[in-house]
Amino acid sequence: GGDIGARNGTLSIMVGGDESALARALPVLEVTGKKITHIGPAGSGQVAKAANQIMVAAQMVAMGELLVFAKKCGADVPKVVEAIKGGAAQCWTLDVKPPRLFDGNREPGFKASMQSKDLGIVLDSAREYGIPLPSTAVNAQLFQAMVQNGQGDKDNSAVVGVLEQ
Repeated sequence: GGDIGARNGTLSIMVGGDESALARALPVLEVTGKKITHIGPAGSGQVAKAANQIMVAAQMVAMGELLVFAKKCGADVPKVVEAIKGGAAQCWTLDVKPPRLFDGNREPGFKASMQSKDLGIVLDSAREYGIPLPSTAVNAQLFQAMVQNGQGDKDNSAVVGVLEQ
């Protein structure tokens, strides 16, 4: 996703609304997206996007925690990452983000400020529907700390920097 996905035409696009309207918009959406899913009526695409951001934030924070944990416990961090990718922890985040972070690359694929904004939408909706999302609330605070510390233009994986402090 993010800016890179849009430029490369590889976004996952989640659509809510009338199917005939989607059919008319599909040629435009196919320019930026490789997977276009009609979720349901108007508003459903926003719900899917918000649900996606819950998982993305959780993965970025969990990855940051495991990297800091392994490092401070004296383990070889790249080897820890490779080892756990062979088990239940395997995910896109561990496949893509650690090598970039190890190289000091915190340039955005998806900006922390956008992650923070999206988590605000999630939490607003959760309050409206009376849904408790305690770990998402904590993750939102971590991304908001990045924004407040002037790091909102960094990649969302750079949340590891908040955890390192």
